[in-house]
Amino acid sequence: MENDRSLSGGNRPTVMVTNDDGIDAPGIRALVRVLVASNRFNVLVCAPESEKSAVSHCITWIREISAKPVEISGAIAYAISGTPADCASLGISKALFPVVPDLVVSGINMGSNCGYHIVYSGTVAGAREAFFKGIPAISVSYDWVRGKSNVSDFGLAAESCLPIITAVVNEIKTGNYPRTGFLNIDVPTDVANHKGYRLTKQGKSIVRMGWRQVTSDEQGGKMVSTMTMEPSANSEEHVSIVKNTNLLFRREVRGSQIHQGDTDYSILQEGYISVTPLGALSPADPESETYFKKWLPSVNEHYTSAL
Repeated sequence: MENDRSLSGGNRPTVMVTNDDGIDAPGIRALVRVLVASNRFNVLVCAPESEKSAVSHCITWIREISAKPVEISGAIAYAISGTPADCASLGISKALFPVVPDLVVSGINMGSNCGYHIVYSGTVAGAREAFFKGIPAISVSYDWVRGKSNVSDFGLAAESCLPIITAVVNEIKTGNYPRTGFLNIDVPTDVANHKGYRLTKQGKSIVRMGWRQVTSDEQGGKMVSTMTMEPSANSEEHVSIVKNTNLLFRREVRGSQIHQGDTDYSILQEGYISVTPLGALSPADPESETYFKKWLPSVNEHYTSAL
């Protein structure tokens, strides 16, 4: 391992943690606590100063971003005024920390990130950004369900992922770990009784969303993940006079499409920890490729002559 890839004070590998729920979220705090308690890693934290859920791979381009030191026991931590992708990029750049981490772990997200919702996820984007820069990365999400889950489950989720994190770091040390993808892990709701790890592939599950007009910013629900929706704490409809002419709209769940088979969301619902290798390319399904191979020549033949 290169000298600039480890913090001074030992040969322990360096793990950098980020997320999209914000640096004060229970998921990231539980993950950092478990990593520190294992006494196996130097732990860095570079996470958004506030919630940035579902911002996907958005980056800050024109304006500067700030980094504020935050006290987290056993770790060197900064709260960043940017997106998860910003945090990952800054954290591995050596502009903020004096080292490049051996591994980036993004999470633990409140809510699963499976299927098409991987595209929306800021948690997955944090890991993907590290992958873009050649740094091994893992995104971790916990399938939070209101009424069943509690904050202590994040600690169990972190502990359940520690063997994978440790194994990945060991593979990095030996030079065997591939740099051609990254891992997306989803932990089931009943994490205390999970059935073990299952290697899965990204499915096509998606929550169907719609829009409804509301009379104030306080109406509607709070989105807590890309696969579920929590009702707001104030369930009574808030009626107020809007002082401007802007129309206000809220997203709402209209249904869902569940992709069956050995895919991430289906396996997660069976009680397994879903481990999905991901890349950054977006190839079409073979059926679509076959169609467009036949379709494009017809465009040349029938339409370009008319131009």
